[in-house]
Amino acid sequence: MAATVFIDGEAGTTGLQIKQRLDSHSGIEVVSIDPARRKDADARAELLNSADAVVLCLPDDAAREAIDLITNPDVRVVDASTAHRVAEGWVYGFPEMTPSHRDEIAASKRVSNCGCYATASVALIRPLVDAGALGPSTLITIHGVSGYSGGGRKMIEEFEDSASPAYTQVPYRMYGLPLQHKHVPEIQKHAGLERRPLFSPAVGRYAQGMLVTVPLHLSQLSGGHTVDSIRDLLAEAYKGQVFVDVASSQESASLATLDPEGLNGTNNLKLFVFGDAQGDQVLLTGLLDNLGKGASGQAVQNLNIMLGLPEDEGVAI
Repeated sequence: MAATVFIDGEAGTTGLQIKQRLDSHSGIEVVSIDPARRKDADARAELLNSADAVVLCLPDDAAREAIDLITNPDVRVVDASTAHRVAEGWVYGFPEMTPSHRDEIAASKRVSNCGCYATASVALIRPLVDAGALGPSTLITIHGVSGYSGGGRKMIEEFEDSASPAYTQVPYRMYGLPLQHKHVPEIQKHAGLERRPLFSPAVGRYAQGMLVTVPLHLSQLSGGHTVDSIRDLLAEAYKGQVFVDVASSQESASLATLDPEGLNGTNNLKLFVFGDAQGDQVLLTGLLDNLGKGASGQAVQNLNIMLGLPEDEGVAI
């Protein structure tokens, strides 16, 4: 029998993408609320407690309220909001983070899906910290650029709806200028950093796709590491993984540019290690679909793990 899944907030950007992935999933049946009763707390509570698993695609406060409505101890929850990413009792939803992390997700009833920028940031930094190559007190700078779908419905309207008062034709813009982006706490915690990283995000005039970069001087690393040894360290950390891949030195050296849309429609995350000719600097880079491995695809991957289903079913579109 198929597992039942209720997507609370299925009309939003992330919810629609998750439903699209699950509609063809052989092991999952999506149950939906009557649109006329979407704001009816009793109707929502009934579905929140009767489904085998719930995916929350809600603003943070609404996600916390939804958790309070769940009284059935058997219901498994994947929360796609920011509300529980550093909360006690919740497992962080990046299955590839450590060798044992997938098992922690499988055993948990509460999993907090990662932020899109955070997925790549943690993937690049955590293995270096775990291996002792990067000290946890190192001051880290992270840059990221995303397609405008990462900002949800409001930002999509800004870039696509010419009738909107907020409509813009800017090709690229920085944001998060007060340096308080919502992904920073989860990056710091799950990358194993003692000091808050400086994160500078930006949005481009394209729908989806993301690049995240972490620039480092090799002098910041301990153990006499080189560009190649850092690449080897990352490759070893993700050896055998289906959705996280590390580009070879030959592939990285062959690239003059990197397209942020290169993995759109997939649940893949590709990591690159670029270095200067002098061997003094390294640029760690993650490429992913902010709506795939950065949101909906990863949520489905986590659902599959929690429900004991094939991990790769339904994750890509």
